[in-house]
Amino acid sequence: MENDSAAQLWADYRKINPDIPESCEAWAFGDSRQTADHLAGLVLNGTKTATASNYKLYRLENAPLPLAGLYNIILDGEEKAVAIVRTTDVSVVPFDEVTEEHAYLEGEGNRTLTYWRQVHRAFFKKELEGVGQTFNDKIPVVCETFQVVYKRGQADSRQ
Repeated sequence: MENDSAAQLWADYRKINPDIPESCEAWAFGDSRQTADHLAGLVLNGTKTATASNYKLYRLENAPLPLAGLYNIILDGEEKAVAIVRTTDVSVVPFDEVTEEHAYLEGEGNRTLTYWRQVHRAFFKKELEGVGQTFNDKIPVVCETFQVVYKRGQADSRQ
């Protein structure tokens, strides 16, 4: 793990949960410092318990899809580790079949599917344009739910 903050948070969590993997991925939500801070805050206060990502990018980068049971460290806009989450469920669905429930669990805006589609359409469109691809309402979306298992500054956790 290249991020010192993430490495320290993971080491703290491993002290009380020694059977977990030796390392995990650390990343921030969104494509800006402000978005990363905002969404990390939603994770910390329990509002955001899901995320969605562009399936095409996993394939273009030859990256593995997330799996239930996977741990990730969430970074804020300054790339400081704020929480460790554990994936609870993953599904891949067309953009236009993402559910109202998933949109609500993402915790963003007014938590409606209409809001989710508006924001994610723009985000995915920008991502795809960056790799010479085009957006349509049938692109596959990786829908992931998670739970926070540890937060920066947390003294004890038994997950």
